[in-house]
Amino acid sequence: MFQDFSVKSHPEHGRARLAMLRETLAQHDLAGFIVPRADIHQGEYVAARDARLSWLTGFTGSAGFCVVLPDMAGVFIDGRYRVQVRHEVDMDVFTPVDWPRNTAGPWIAQHLEEGRLGFDPWLHTHQEIEAIRTALIGTSVRLVAVENQIDCIWTDRPAPPRAPVRLHPEALAGLDRGTKCATLAQSLAADTLNTAVLTQPDSICWLLNIRGSDVERNPLVQSLALVHDHGEVDLFADEAKFDADVRAALGPRVHLRPMDDFAPALRELTGRVLVDPATAPVAVAGELEAGDAQPHWAPDPCVLPKACKTPAEAAGMREAHLRDGAAMAEFLCWLEHTAANGDLSEIDVVSKLESCRQATGALTEISFDTICGAGPNAAIVHYRVTEKSNRPVQSGELLLVDSGGQYQDGTTDITRTVCIGPPPEQVRAPYTRVLKGMIALSQARWPNGLAGRDLDALARNPLWQAGLDYDHGTGHGVGAALCVHEGPARISRISTQPILPGMILSNEPGYYRDGAFGIRIENLVLVVSAPELANSDPDREMLAFETLTYAPIDTRAIERDLLTATEVAWLNDYHSRCLAALAPRVSPQTRAWLEVACAPL
Repeated sequence: MFQDFSVKSHPEHGRARLAMLRETLAQHDLAGFIVPRADIHQGEYVAARDARLSWLTGFTGSAGFCVVLPDMAGVFIDGRYRVQVRHEVDMDVFTPVDWPRNTAGPWIAQHLEEGRLGFDPWLHTHQEIEAIRTALIGTSVRLVAVENQIDCIWTDRPAPPRAPVRLHPEALAGLDRGTKCATLAQSLAADTLNTAVLTQPDSICWLLNIRGSDVERNPLVQSLALVHDHGEVDLFADEAKFDADVRAALGPRVHLRPMDDFAPALRELTGRVLVDPATAPVAVAGELEAGDAQPHWAPDPCVLPKACKTPAEAAGMREAHLRDGAAMAEFLCWLEHTAANGDLSEIDVVSKLESCRQATGALTEISFDTICGAGPNAAIVHYRVTEKSNRPVQSGELLLVDSGGQYQDGTTDITRTVCIGPPPEQVRAPYTRVLKGMIALSQARWPNGLAGRDLDALARNPLWQAGLDYDHGTGHGVGAALCVHEGPARISRISTQPILPGMILSNEPGYYRDGAFGIRIENLVLVVSAPELANSDPDREMLAFETLTYAPIDTRAIERDLLTATEVAWLNDYHSRCLAALAPRVSPQTRAWLEVACAPL
């Protein structure tokens, strides 16, 4: 059912909490403090206990941070949240800062003349802190590691999550945990590394074939791990979450230890220890150097193999998307027949969509908080409806619905922008250009070795031709029954990670007109070897996308003259495949609706 997404820190709370924080900083001789969105694991989503940024400011976005100074508190947000932040924070005491155009170090140097600037070393990465230190060279500002100043004043902080751990079937994983650990150990030994430090729960869950529910929307077990070159693993987590069956399945080579043992265990290590500078807390290096170990900076060794799905994972994702597509079809059919009555709200839509997914009998959890924006609310890229913001779904407007599900066999993420009644004339050209970009990326073929930045322009070009663009990436990686946002690959103008076979990415161009409407169309795609062509170079491996998502795309707002014959053919073929795949899985009423929704253009 509908989740209450209202923020925990209302504007009046934010003002009082900011005053309390400044009082505490003064007591500790600190001129300021950095409050990140991240927890120790640097994940996109955090448990309620770790939602310090939201508690202080009211901002609920999935990325950002706040730098609190004596006379200014800057809330750093990217293009997705420029509208949202104005709705959630007290603009009289917090100042939105356009990030990453403005980074923390130079901004601090500009607004703080001198003093000690505190940070919690367990909540920032080595890479992040070094960038700030470098920017502060030559100033009178000193960056210092201190205890968390928010925790000093957050008196009713929630308890740590205690969700039980469950096993992820090897038939769905495609590889058993023993093989994964042995392969990782061999790679460490080959590079003369003694140990790898893992701080990202999705890496640990993937490696050990376990899942949990410690963080909303993500099937994660909050944990830390040390993987040694002899193949054994020290797993640091709340031991009460592991029952006898899970412990037995993990086997004798996985040693379960309390989370409080992690820092002492780092100090006991020797030799060269792999640490990811982009994801590991800066405190990790300090603990290693306090003992006899030397940090070796390198990417988390689980990230790339996790991103390149096994055949079993790809098969599970296909099945999950068919199931989810049938739920989406039931929802879209209901929306078509119900919205015309004029008595729907955004909350009604969110509740119905989740009930359609629940009706599959296989839903574990939604994969992220559903984005459902009607009319001008759709222009807020990551809008989340609350009781306060809830808006009627009105005829003559667009409704943007971005949602997904977590199933045992896969994770889904789909966006459809739907016309409620006749589409307004002003949306037709941008809607069609967004669709053209999505089709262009769906049809892409490229030489193996290219990165997301090389493909990003394919989706944007139809918008660019009309002087339009959007302020978010075109696509993100997606986990297999894991996090809906997964690295290291993405389709973005700044991504240098090569796109490799087996990766699953989103394809989601958009366009947003503040105060008027928002458009986004999203499918998930699997990277596969491209079919050979008659005159193709046999020595040049080409890659392509296989579309995993099956759900009709609303054709009512299309400006037909803007589509080429090739684009029309792609859309008609996609709808033909949607009808064939989903018709056997839906109710008779929805099947009849599908036949109309999937009719050739």
